[in-house]
Order: sequence, then structure tokens, then C-alpha cells
Amino acid sequence: MNRIAKTRIAQPPMGPAPMGPAPMGPAIDLDGVGVLRDGRWILRDATWRLPRGTCAAVVGPNGSGKSTLARVLAAHLWPTSGRCTILGRTFGQTSLPDLRKSIRLVQPAGPYDIDGSLTARQVVLTGFFSTLNLYEKPTVAMHRLATRMLNLVGLSAVADRAYAILSSGERMRSLIARALVVRPQLLLLDEPTAGLDLLAREQVLATAAALLQQPAAPTIVLITHHIEEIPPRTASVVLMSQGTILAAGKPADVLTARNLTQAYGVPVHVRQADGRFSVHVKPSAWKRLLNAGRQ
Repeated sequence: MNRIAKTRIAQPPMGPAPMGPAPMGPAIDLDGVGVLRDGRWILRDATWRLPRGTCAAVVGPNGSGKSTLARVLAAHLWPTSGRCTILGRTFGQTSLPDLRKSIRLVQPAGPYDIDGSLTARQVVLTGFFSTLNLYEKPTVAMHRLATRMLNLVGLSAVADRAYAILSSGERMRSLIARALVVRPQLLLLDEPTAGLDLLAREQVLATAAALLQQPAAPTIVLITHHIEEIPPRTASVVLMSQGTILAAGKPADVLTARNLTQAYGVPVHVRQADGRFSVHVKPSAWKRLLNAGRQ
């Protein structure tokens, strides 16, 4: 059921402030967060807490508010209402540019892209400098860590191959390794498997699973349309619909046929095997779905 947005208005950003030691507490703590654009709430009354070092998934149909929530979590978007605390830092009481140094948002495509002539290794090295090309000379220690990250994501064999000729899945894993070299505390993967075939998709998901097994693993949030892409070790799922959080909690409690039918507007059946979920729509429902679109 949709909830009415709270009317608390977030305070404007403060000037730069030193980060200092990160306070303990959840990685994500949202209380009634909303984003208003052109007189319309594109995100409403988002309340969610996520412990550090865990993996969560944000799922929902197109236009449900997933990307808006991701931009808030990445400290790139200032909410209109509510309280937002990321990694123990509350918006309005900390420097967002400093906070962003502990967060990495990885997307398959954006308004800017990495220089395709760089090798996969060089792409990873750009992560140290937050640039799209390699303008500075990396240190020996940087090279060592880049090699470790390439090995972690399974790209050692193509480390010296040009980014432009890598497969889409290999490019995504390169970008994940690029994000990891700065040891972020919060890693946001925004639809990392978009456009990938089955093998490439599973390789990206295997990469996410491998990250969770590392010492001092970052908190990982996976944003996706597809239920079957949620890794087995996911501790929390947020299901979004029409700009609100429809349900949040353990995967088995959230990914029910009733919740998913309400969120996606199509009757579904949910299956679970080997810690993963999938949905099934009976072909007998197709005609009704087409008729609904003609109304």
C-alpha cells in the first residue's frame, strides 16, 4: 500500500567539513525520504535501514523510483524531505563530497564513458584518480592492487586487452574492479547485468558474491528489474512501486507472489531454488495484459 509522503523538508547542504572517523551504525538509514520534481513525488516516504557489510537488492519495474533512490544513496541527489544517513553521515550535517569518497556507484552506461583505448588494467587504475583516462602515473602499489582486483573479478586473462574490444560483461567487471581499488564502504551496482547474456550475467553475479567473501567487504546494493538476478547471500530486499517502498525485509518475506503481482501489475508465480528466486507468468494471462494496455 502506498504511503503519504512526510512533509519534513530537508535542510540545505552545509559547507565542506572534515570527515573524521566514520561513526558506527547502519550503512544506510533512511527515514521518510522523498524527492519532489516538477510538482510530482518521484520518491516518497522511503524508510529503510541496512546493516554494514551486507548485500541488499532494490527491485521494481521501470519508473518505480529505483534510480532516484540510487542517486540519493550515492550522495548525488539531495532529498526534498526526510532524514538521510549514509555510512553514519547525515545529510545536512556532513560534507557530501567527502562522503562520496567512501561510496562508488557503478553503472553499465552513462553520459560519459571510459576511453576505449585503455587496457582493462589501465581502466582499473583510473579508479585511483576518479578520471576517465589515465593522466597520472600510478605507483607500484597501485599496480599491485589493480592486479589483485582484476584477479578477484576474473579478468586476469584479458588485463592487457583494450577496453573497447572487451565484451559487455567484461567491461562491467572492469568497472567493478575500478570501483574497488579505493576500498569503498558502500558499493552501488545499478543494473550491472543490463543487456548481458546468460553467461556474462552469471559472471557479474559471481563477482558480487566473491566480494562478499572478502575481509572488510563493502556493503553492496544491487539495483535491478529482475528477481532472478538477486544473489543467494542477499540479506535484504527493497521492492519499489510508483515511487514508494512497497515492501522491505528478508527476501522470502518480500518476494512473494502477492507483492510482486502488485508491484509489476501482472499475475506472477514465484519459485525458489538454491537460494535464488524466479518469477513465472502464465501465457494464459497474455491476452488480458494486452487488453489492459488498450484501455
